Amino acid sequence: MPKNIQYPLGDVRESVFGLLSEQAIVTTGDVANALGMDSETARIKLNKLVEQDELRTRKIGASARVWFSDDNIASEQISERTLFFPSRREVVVDSPTEETREVLSRLAHLVDSTGDGYLYKINQEDIWTAAYDSFDKLRSDLKSVVGNNWTASFESRIREDWERAHQFHLRTRVQQSNQFSVLEAKDPDIFESVAKANLEYNTHYIEFLSDTEMRVKNGAEASIKEVLYEEGYPVLDERQLEDGTSLEVQLTNEFDLRTYQKEWVSQFAERRAGVFVGPSGSGKTVAAIGAMEAIGGETLIIVPSRELAQQWVTELSDKTNLDHSQIGQYHGGQKEVSPVTIATYDIAAMKRHRKLFNERDWGLVIADECHHAVASTWKRFREIQSTARLGLSATPVRESGDAKEIYTLIGPPIGSDWRELFEAGWVSQPNVEMRLVPWESESAREQYKKAEGAQKLIKAARNPTKHREIANLLERHNDEKAIIFADWIEQGKDLSDALDLPFIYGETSHEKRESIYQQFRDGERQAIIVSRVGDEGIDLPDAEVAILASTMGSSRSQTGQRAGRTMRPFGDATVYLLLTKGTGEEEWGRESTQYLAEKGIDIVNETA
Repeated sequence: MPKNIQYPLGDVRESVFGLLSEQAIVTTGDVANALGMDSETARIKLNKLVEQDELRTRKIGASARVWFSDDNIASEQISERTLFFPSRREVVVDSPTEETREVLSRLAHLVDSTGDGYLYKINQEDIWTAAYDSFDKLRSDLKSVVGNNWTASFESRIREDWERAHQFHLRTRVQQSNQFSVLEAKDPDIFESVAKANLEYNTHYIEFLSDTEMRVKNGAEASIKEVLYEEGYPVLDERQLEDGTSLEVQLTNEFDLRTYQKEWVSQFAERRAGVFVGPSGSGKTVAAIGAMEAIGGETLIIVPSRELAQQWVTELSDKTNLDHSQIGQYHGGQKEVSPVTIATYDIAAMKRHRKLFNERDWGLVIADECHHAVASTWKRFREIQSTARLGLSATPVRESGDAKEIYTLIGPPIGSDWRELFEAGWVSQPNVEMRLVPWESESAREQYKKAEGAQKLIKAARNPTKHREIANLLERHNDEKAIIFADWIEQGKDLSDALDLPFIYGETSHEKRESIYQQFRDGERQAIIVSRVGDEGIDLPDAEVAILASTMGSSRSQTGQRAGRTMRPFGDATVYLLLTKGTGEEEWGRESTQYLAEKGIDIVNETA
């Protein structure tokens, strides 16, 4: 006899509503456990009750589903609802409180969101980089979120993650006036099976000092950290590096640090390693200058572009006591090593230039837009040694899945709670709206269906309906400055012709770019179109509207950067994602806004 016939629907109904009299929602597992049936049978019965309009259901995240009655929703008696799946290391929260979001932002990462529901995953990397001084405090905070569903096996797994992240330490040792680095392990067996098995003599170390210690070859620290990270053991770098050449850096009187910036600098000065994680407009650059003041040493600043290098020169000249002769740039345009040197990642990665940088005793190395720091072509810059290392990023997420490596190899996150900045009014929280636009014609939709690979993305991006939608949005915000992002060059040119706006892309000369940017800053232009060259390194402080007309892929970092163009201390800010209905752009819109949703920004779905 089929299983679902063994359980009359009336019995299931009675059990479900009995559970709902005591709790706001039920899961398939709740019903299966209550009636002693398998989950598939429970799911069939629950769906039957939904078909009969006796229950409602909602999918939260990628796979979790909850069931509830009309009364639950109509009376709105439910506030936060939390489901915990310890075997999958997932937490599903519906209408999370600020306290819950704060804990999960430190201990988990957002995987998916649907309406008010959020699906978080707790990977080992999340535990590795959690900003906690003890496992007991971490466990206490996480248990406050997941409640009675906590299991001993889950605790054992995250404890193992925590212990892995605290197994290996790099420390400084002095012997007969000779200073060198030592890799230490807590457990001799792990030292044997992990460190000895994966690190090479005369490449990474030169001798064993005990059954848990090895003397590191000079300059091999960065490589050791990378090898052990790949083996699942991030290294805590606690070396007491020699102070770099001293340099007195002071912010001028008119540029006092904000309260939270002072807290960032204080935390960094204590650790001498970390990543400032804050939205655009939160003043990460000024806070980094505060860190330069706290460290008091010569500084190497590494940036992704020449444009951003020039912005650093301007910031340092305007906001500090540094003389212009103390600031140098080292990139394709000019090569000058000074007490404060600003270099690009690609130059810093080249061996012949990196050797020159290593000849100077740096007090501080700053990696701006540090999510670039783990890209394979730029990894080598990490060999440059300094007393302290600081990263800056609004969006330390990477689609390759190695985002946590940023924290492991540069330092832990500092200042990652955006909501506090929003609520205090330091940064405006943008309104983010995903707008689905229809195809202009049936023939255009058929062409999309026949296309393959990248051509599908290009055709969805070039949907002419977007031209009219952008024109409408610009009219709606006719008294605000707007940036329109177009990843595909063909689409950018289409929009430029249709809207009579300048389009800035790779082939636009440096002089012409700067001229258009300045016109935009001065208010002579209300809107411009930019390609990927506008994602980073452009100072557009008063852009109130960002319109994302297309993308080459579902990059959360890219979307965060573009949304960040509107995040400033004053005024409203609006971000629109234009997605052609029924195409891969819909999936991109959902995935690419995950980082913003994790930071507490509401995402609204609309149909144009």
